Amino acid sequence: MQVQIHSIHFDADKALLALIESKLQKLTVFNNTIISSEVFLRVEKGARKENKLVEIKLHIPGKELFAKKNSLSFEAAADEVVEALRRQIAKAQA
Repeated sequence: MQVQIHSIHFDADKALLALIESKLQKLTVFNNTIISSEVFLRVEKGARKENKLVEIKLHIPGKELFAKKNSLSFEAAADEVVEALRRQIAKAQA
């Protein structure tokens, strides 16, 4: 699976990029026909503490799955987004 990660208005460190890529690669266990994914990392402005936003588009044959989550850290948000995508993959195959 091809993974593109875009960090908007900041430079993400290599550890974060590697973590997100490894989490996405684990989704191939649930669907091995995943073509590619696009990840967008943003820090939202505002008073909320949960201002780290992760959005992921997952391209599979015939479908495009999408999820986005806010959290206190990019790692936590990535966990939540990947779990949401895993559930979407399971529904799409049912």
